[in-house]
Amino acid sequence: MSERAKFLEGSLFRHITVMSLTSSVGLMAVFLVDFVDMIFISMLGKAELAAAVGYAGAILFFTSSFGIGMAISAGALVARALGAENAELAQQRATNALIYGVIFGSVFALVVWLNLETLARLMGAKGETLDLAVSYLSIIIPSLPLLLMGMVGGAILRAHGDARRAMMATVWGGAVNAVLDPILIFGLDMELTGAALASVAARIAIAIFGVLPIIRFYGGFGRPTLGSLAADLPPVATIAAPAILTQLATPIGQAYVTRSMAEFGEAAVAGMAIVARMTPVAFGVLFALSGAVGPIIGQNFGAGQNDRVRGAFRDAMIFTALVVVFVAVVLFFLRGPIVTLFDAEGITAELVFLFCGPLALAFFFNGVIFVGNAAFNNLGHPFYSTWINWGRHTLGTVPFVLLGGMYFGAAGILIGQAVGGVIFAVITLFLVRRVLTNNAPTVIAQEPFARQARLFQLFHHRR
Repeated sequence: MSERAKFLEGSLFRHITVMSLTSSVGLMAVFLVDFVDMIFISMLGKAELAAAVGYAGAILFFTSSFGIGMAISAGALVARALGAENAELAQQRATNALIYGVIFGSVFALVVWLNLETLARLMGAKGETLDLAVSYLSIIIPSLPLLLMGMVGGAILRAHGDARRAMMATVWGGAVNAVLDPILIFGLDMELTGAALASVAARIAIAIFGVLPIIRFYGGFGRPTLGSLAADLPPVATIAAPAILTQLATPIGQAYVTRSMAEFGEAAVAGMAIVARMTPVAFGVLFALSGAVGPIIGQNFGAGQNDRVRGAFRDAMIFTALVVVFVAVVLFFLRGPIVTLFDAEGITAELVFLFCGPLALAFFFNGVIFVGNAAFNNLGHPFYSTWINWGRHTLGTVPFVLLGGMYFGAAGILIGQAVGGVIFAVITLFLVRRVLTNNAPTVIAQEPFARQARLFQLFHHRR
């Protein structure tokens, strides 16, 4: 048994629980800081500031989704190589995935940065709120390549089964942000500019602590060559392209929700922004579950252990249900203090109460989609994730949000969004069952990239 392929034996439910809980600590450290950001900004007593963060958050979600897609690719490729006990290939793919991530991420960040005002207007921002959102984003967006380094580094660490060090990268980032936020926002009276600068410093920390453990404990990165980069572009792109498309569907769907909510005024947008900050804090374990279960499925898929692949998905569903019920109960009893914490009233308070009630239970269906996407990405069907997410955030969002807003106002927008999630969760379960029934891991694990590997070997032989 290779020490690097630690998920090929032992309790699957235990692996899922440990990986998810450990990974969620790091994620929630960052999300919690965003949550505290919103509290600080709400304390400034300016509705337009909270609304600006809501608009900016939708665009930041859009850019972060690019990084998530690259991280999914790196994690899946490294986990498969480790499952096949090919440490050299794992190092090569970790190296090249990181390089491609930084290059593509820089280009993507530049395109977004040059079009910030247009994107913010598409969200529904206008007037002073538009100016504030653009100013905030213009500081943060150029740091996207740094965030991407940290995300890809964390995915590589999780592929090795090292959830603790992947967690610590985001914990350190969250700590930096938490320390700098009050100093810059209040101490130096920089308001949104201070919050943006604190976020950039946090991304620097995440990049450093996401990459250093790979160098110290897992042999570091190999020396890149044009031959290896050319050989690895197809496998990286094969997973990254559909994964990025998959992830981009979420912020695009959220952008439509934000624009729809803007029709009910800045108080409604502020309420949605509070819910958006609360969601990853409350369900950080499920956000982490997708990245945590991927290496478990990937290693067993690479080793041809189909029974354990099916068992991992089943146990992930059980874990999702337990987490959702627990969190929903906690939120229900804390709904009053949460509204008081944000000094929310009127429509803002109504949206927070709605989230802390039935919408929290409905998050189970989002969890099903998260785990299903992880399974598709690691079982050689990444475009299934793309179809599911785009369907979820177009056909599963636009008509339901439109009808919900028409009949139930601002609350109906969030309700409609949740209804679409239920429908596409059922479709996800159907597709996962089909993939698990039809896949032959021992063959598929090797075939998608076999031609590229042969070309790589031929190139070096000729040299």
